[in-house]
Amino acid sequence: VFADGRPVPYEGDVSVRAILEDLSKQGWTPEAEHPGGPLLALLRDGASITLEPGAQLELSGAPLLHTHQICAEFRHHLSEIAPYSNAHGIKWLGLGFHPFAKREDFVMVPKSRYPIMRDYLPTRGSMALDMMLRTSTVQANFDFLSEADAMTKMRVGLKLAPLTAALFANSPFVEGKPFGGKSYRAKVWLDVDNDRSGLVSTMWKKTATFTDYVEWALDVPMFMFKRNGEKVVNTGQTFRSFWKSGFSGHKPNFSDWKTHLNTLFPEVRLKNTIEVRSADAQGAKMACALPALWTGIFYDAKALSAAEALTADWTHEEVAATRKELWNKGLQTRFRATTFQTLAEKVLEIAEGGLERRGYKSSSGNDERVHLMRLKDLVSKGQTPADRLLDGIENAKDMTAEIIARTDLGAG
Repeated sequence: VFADGRPVPYEGDVSVRAILEDLSKQGWTPEAEHPGGPLLALLRDGASITLEPGAQLELSGAPLLHTHQICAEFRHHLSEIAPYSNAHGIKWLGLGFHPFAKREDFVMVPKSRYPIMRDYLPTRGSMALDMMLRTSTVQANFDFLSEADAMTKMRVGLKLAPLTAALFANSPFVEGKPFGGKSYRAKVWLDVDNDRSGLVSTMWKKTATFTDYVEWALDVPMFMFKRNGEKVVNTGQTFRSFWKSGFSGHKPNFSDWKTHLNTLFPEVRLKNTIEVRSADAQGAKMACALPALWTGIFYDAKALSAAEALTADWTHEEVAATRKELWNKGLQTRFRATTFQTLAEKVLEIAEGGLERRGYKSSSGNDERVHLMRLKDLVSKGQTPADRLLDGIENAKDMTAEIIARTDLGAG
């Protein structure tokens, strides 16, 4: 944002595109959708920088071994965008929802599928445009060793997805003021497109396989596919129908299937990796907590077994119901006879055990548990990151300046 809260546009003399052009001078390779097309992404050493529809800047890090490396990569990213940002009065905010802008304040990034999504998704949910233009997440991607390992991680990840959303609730501001809850982003996702989002109930079975995910994905409507670099719009046709019947003389290929998988938005997504997608974007001090939490659970056999045991009898219906409350109540959301706070304490204990057993230490001698310290402190008080942001905010003389000060990532 600029100092007055306006979003930085994609195009213009001072713009996100200009930032990408500046980064391309720092060893990043520019990438467009087609030759001569607008600059939409950057690539370097297994990492990428891409743009969401509202020009949200997304760093997709390279595959790394431990959370210390992830934090170092993130800090380096902030240092790379800082010179341009400082020179042009830009502040980067770590939040799950744009704290100032209205929908009409955005001009959508010129990526081929975005206009199709802009027209189609509002027919599926009233908050779809807010999802595209005004939300931001932090995600963590994990390897799996086998089909069985992938299914266990998917099942545990989906069952704990609402708790994850509550733990990282960090979007309490809408259009310049507190909206009354903890995560407006989590509220938005309740009404986007239930065909392609949510908790994928078929993956909760102990007997679930890759085929179950494929079967679910086949019945999700498509946006488009490409032929010879040109988009072909078949919005609303399921991939199963495309596979069986084709579209306007076109038959599907494997590239179409991979593209389709990228248009699915469940809380935990299965591709070449398992993507944990439930959390609001965070401030700089909490940015590494999500990968640390799930590394501790997924990459230690004892921890994964403990998380599976904790959630073994949870049903899809009762867990899905908590999504209707967590955006408002955070860690005070009720589940059975307890609260998310109590469950969060148990999950953190499991994750810390996994990280301790992994034993990856930083140059200062700390293992990966150090990245959970702030999260653990919040949980002990029953608070989310949003609660810290809201503390005393009603006394601010200049709400815009105060929100920026509290959420500034320090990259501008």
